[in-house]
Amino acid sequence: YEPQFVNSELDLENLLEGLRAARCGRLCIYGPPGTGKSAYAAYVARELGIPLMRKTGAELTSCYVGETEKLIAEAFAQAKRDNAVLLLDEADSFLRDRTLSQRSWETTQVNEMLAQMESYSGYFIATTNLLRDLDAASLRRFDLKAKFDFLKPEQSVILAEQQLRAMGLDLDDASRCRLLQWQTLTPGDFAAVERQSRF
Repeated sequence: YEPQFVNSELDLENLLEGLRAARCGRLCIYGPPGTGKSAYAAYVARELGIPLMRKTGAELTSCYVGETEKLIAEAFAQAKRDNAVLLLDEADSFLRDRTLSQRSWETTQVNEMLAQMESYSGYFIATTNLLRDLDAASLRRFDLKAKFDFLKPEQSVILAEQQLRAMGLDLDDASRCRLLQWQTLTPGDFAAVERQSRF
């Protein structure tokens, strides 16, 4: 993982050092799919030398009333016990704006997540593609919100050159010009090309 290939308004290396110094932090990383949001959480955990505990909606939801709230509380308790970075992928499924709730249990799940975030003193990173759908109270509980956007054209060129070099190829001028024109490439696109090249 190379933070230089993330297009963010924040200096990600400074952010890492700030997290290290504070020994805690609640981050919301948002932006298009494939921009490296979850990968950055793994990078943070690795650089801090602590485990990453990744949780998804499927792991934290139950069809039984009250069970989802227990699973959420247990995830935070386990992250605290293990001194882990707790990553909540696709956080919009748990922090959805309560004004959009149609059932009472939807509201109680968001309330539980908000209560856990408020009292948690470790590292918590939530990722989402849908920042606008998050509850306003959750946005206030994050210490920082960072947008991970599409690659800048020059980032795309450098990443392509690096990837092609590893394959023993050069980036030709016509391909370089095309890359400089594309505005919606992500590191995930390059990872997909790398996987496809194996075949």
